[in-house]
Amino acid sequence: MNTPAPTTERELLAVPMGASASANEIYSGVARMAGTLWCSRHRARPGRIARTAVVTIHPSSNFLGHYALSAFARAGVDAIGMTTRYIGNDTALLLENCVVDVGSVVRHLRNEGYERVVLFGNSGGGGLVSLYQNQAEQPTITSAPSGGGPDLTRADLPRADALILAMAHPGRAQLLAEWLDPAVRDEQNPLDRDAELDMFDPLNGPPYAPEFLRRYRAAQLARSEAITARAEKQLAELSTRGIADMPFLVHGVCADPRFLDLSLDPSDREPGTLWGDAWNANFQPAALGHYTTLRSWLSQWSVSRTRGDGPARLRAVTAPVHVVYGTADQGCFPSHAHALYEAVRHDRKAITPVKGGKHYLNGQPELTALMVETLLAWMDGVLA
Repeated sequence: MNTPAPTTERELLAVPMGASASANEIYSGVARMAGTLWCSRHRARPGRIARTAVVTIHPSSNFLGHYALSAFARAGVDAIGMTTRYIGNDTALLLENCVVDVGSVVRHLRNEGYERVVLFGNSGGGGLVSLYQNQAEQPTITSAPSGGGPDLTRADLPRADALILAMAHPGRAQLLAEWLDPAVRDEQNPLDRDAELDMFDPLNGPPYAPEFLRRYRAAQLARSEAITARAEKQLAELSTRGIADMPFLVHGVCADPRFLDLSLDPSDREPGTLWGDAWNANFQPAALGHYTTLRSWLSQWSVSRTRGDGPARLRAVTAPVHVVYGTADQGCFPSHAHALYEAVRHDRKAITPVKGGKHYLNGQPELTALMVETLLAWMDGVLA
């Protein structure tokens, strides 16, 4: 006889925003005035709070319907899918504001009576929760890289009890630098291409020769740094005219050789990207970093200016950390997981590969259940 799955309860959770948002950050005046961060909560026991709350986090993705929420609740913990003020639109995102938003949710849950709050940083959430815990434990950041933004040394950032980094990369800037197309010679015309740096030119591969990859990676970083220099110069010019920020486009943002050459960072993944064919994904409008503002570029996409470098932040974190990665993930690779794991300097850490797991564990409910079971057993051990 099959045992029925435990009944869980789903509800909408309204969390007051810890700091007011400006029109530069949230276009909707109604959303700004509401000053609310919306979360979904799956309760393990209807009408009661569990001992532990697991919060799924990403800088801008809508996690109200995150795939792991119901699995966590069925396993006995309350699961919260949170959103930041930048839900569905990271154009003007400042990571420093995202840290404040995470703090608002953690504080709200503590006030509700949860004994343990665990942050589940999924994909781009891995770098964010690493930054959050780093600043909750040892706050040092007084503004966004471009100036302005919140002073995190004055913010109320309650410490989380543990971090889970699931299908995560080191950080948004680091990921975009690995995906940025170095063959783009003209920022206004992405089809004006340098054949010697074009991963889509069959003469270059796949497979790609080590010398090509060396030049390719160096050119990616050089392009990223050139965009940073232009952003800083333009911000300085705009300030003399009383303008705080301005948007711009970045073309060619999905060109990592690992998408086509499976011998690089080998895993069980299929060729291609999370958005399908790599050539088309490289130019499609709905892509990472394609639309941004000058200030946002410096905060979330610039390798040399961002504060969201996950491994760098984890080196000083004292909370337990569990890194989980899918071996069939087309976006976050094994080297990303190991970089995060190896950055943690204490021994209350773990790393778990999910065999055959895709980036979203989509169509893989049995793997979601296995991941949750593994994580809860670990949490019971390190948080006992």
